[in-house]
Amino acid sequence: MLTGQENDFFTRTINPARKLNKKSLSILEFHHTLISRHRRNHSQHILKDVIPPLEQLMVEKEGYLQKAKIADGGKKLRKNWSTSWVVLSSRKIEFYKESKQQALSNMKTGHKPENIDLCGAQIEWAKEKSSRKNVFQITTVSGNEFLLQSDIDFIILDWFHAIKNAIDRLPKDPSTPSRNLELFKIQRSSSTELLSHYDSDIKEQKPEHRKSLMFRLHHSASDTSDKNRVKSRLKKFITRRPSLKTLQEKGLIKDQIFGSHLHTVCERENSTVPRFVKQCIEAVEKRGLNVDGIYRVSGNLATIQKLRFIVNQEEKLNLDDSQWEDIHVVTGALKMFFRELPEPLFPYSFFERFVEAIKKQDNNTRIETVKSLVQKLPPPNRDTMKVLFRHLTKIVAKASKNLMSTQSLGIVFGPTLLRAENEAGNMAVHMVYQNQIVELMLSEYSKIFGLEED
Repeated sequence: MLTGQENDFFTRTINPARKLNKKSLSILEFHHTLISRHRRNHSQHILKDVIPPLEQLMVEKEGYLQKAKIADGGKKLRKNWSTSWVVLSSRKIEFYKESKQQALSNMKTGHKPENIDLCGAQIEWAKEKSSRKNVFQITTVSGNEFLLQSDIDFIILDWFHAIKNAIDRLPKDPSTPSRNLELFKIQRSSSTELLSHYDSDIKEQKPEHRKSLMFRLHHSASDTSDKNRVKSRLKKFITRRPSLKTLQEKGLIKDQIFGSHLHTVCERENSTVPRFVKQCIEAVEKRGLNVDGIYRVSGNLATIQKLRFIVNQEEKLNLDDSQWEDIHVVTGALKMFFRELPEPLFPYSFFERFVEAIKKQDNNTRIETVKSLVQKLPPPNRDTMKVLFRHLTKIVAKASKNLMSTQSLGIVFGPTLLRAENEAGNMAVHMVYQNQIVELMLSEYSKIFGLEED
């Protein structure tokens, strides 16, 4: 609908009895541009209300980091660092060589960025993998390994937590469907296709039904009757479901090894050291003491996950089976067991006390304080710790062949065995003390745990 002024403008400008001069044409073109722009902005505004931008739904963090890919499908690659624009979404990480604007323009031309599928992936600090500081590693189920690094402490810590949280939210099994895949389908349809689809639906409806269709487009996700129906079904399911004890008695749910509290596993096995820990140590001492980079080199994550599944589902495990031939799979599974403990081998309540002990200037005082703390630990923690560190001293004794010194093992096991209950803010500082505590307990094993026959 034209206003009185607009009507007067068009009457005077487009009057057939008058010739259009250049000035009139310019004014007419400018006015047409304003109307077109208003209509386009209005259409985009409507689309934004109907379908939220994918970036708001998917992207969680982005920025520049140093990146190096060190393995592809389990095959080791030469480490080459490069600067990448890193985009973290709820299921994957994408790497671009250019800035965000250039990356988006390349996507329009069909360029596909390198990416990491985070489902089932693992993230851990990897100081031993590079001489650079602040390096962590991401290992995918398919056997791809990436190193990410930044010289700025708070930036790399923020990235580590963001990626770890994204991994923790995802299912362990990559084949499990995710809601994000449905969102991805939206990305593959242009806004024009989506609008035309909705427009055609509206035109096919009778006039009296158009309002109800538009209402469903905006409010179907929060439909009250659907919510009530879902709540009702959930309520019935919860009230009728059998107890955990009943399911365990019927053998429908088996006790887990990975992810259970250490004392829970030991109580089930009537022991103070988990059977799985003993089996892994026995296998490593049998065929892995002389292997270069033992405990530092990562095994194939897919095979490690398979071993994890078997341990959680079956009582018997034969690590001499050919499928566990790669000793790095066994060491990877053992490290995973300790990483997935709800409370680490060094209990949260003891963490600060061990840190204070390692800060002491006199070496003898440090040793005696640590020894006293170890003796105060719960039996499963103390005995498992003793068995593990006795095993690691055997690794150090073969350092000339496996190239794993006390410092190397401290870097590997420090963050795995010790961590603060609240890691925010002091992770970089804690990491130094974590490594030093492990190194001291390895180098002074006999004084801390006492001499014994092998």
